[in-house]
Amino acid sequence: MAQLYFYYSAMNAGKSTSLLQSAYNYKERGMNVALYTVAFDDRFGEGKIASRIGLSSPAHLFGQHTNMFEEIKALHESSALGCVFIDEAQFLNKAQVQQCLKIVDELDVPVLAYGLRTDFQGETFEGSLHLLAWADKLSELKTVCHCGRKANFVARLNAHGEVIKDGDQIEIGGNDKYVSLCRKHFCEKTGFNQ
Repeated sequence: MAQLYFYYSAMNAGKSTSLLQSAYNYKERGMNVALYTVAFDDRFGEGKIASRIGLSSPAHLFGQHTNMFEEIKALHESSALGCVFIDEAQFLNKAQVQQCLKIVDELDVPVLAYGLRTDFQGETFEGSLHLLAWADKLSELKTVCHCGRKANFVARLNAHGEVIKDGDQIEIGGNDKYVSLCRKHFCEKTGFNQ
């Protein structure tokens, strides 16, 4: 029986690496997979999932108006899918998370979603909120703060490497714009929980 999985973490925990490794395992066993990533993140090229350690794979794109169920249903009907993988799943909207539930329940295809739990202000992304509420299985991928504690927050940095507290929820970037921190250091640097 298929299930919806949500693998979440702060940045630099290896989410994309884990996704690509899992997708490779399915393909190695002769199963078809569908990989998806958000359309507006083209840091590594359009339609590409890439990890910091150099692994990459082409991927379908989703945007705010993508009907995940209809797209996956069409792919599944043309060539049976063993699994669907979604990178940057925090950018799914509520309707798309519901569509992922339909993929699992009606098509009997597992969906493995990978994403951030919270943004740079400590707020839950829409996709993450609904994945945390509705996924059959939750799994936290861990990374560490500079102090060695588990990092579960992400702080946004300006061009000078200073933590900033305001701005749009979504601003694409990597190590040049974000740093993963434990709660103690996130609170100290952002004034969160004060």
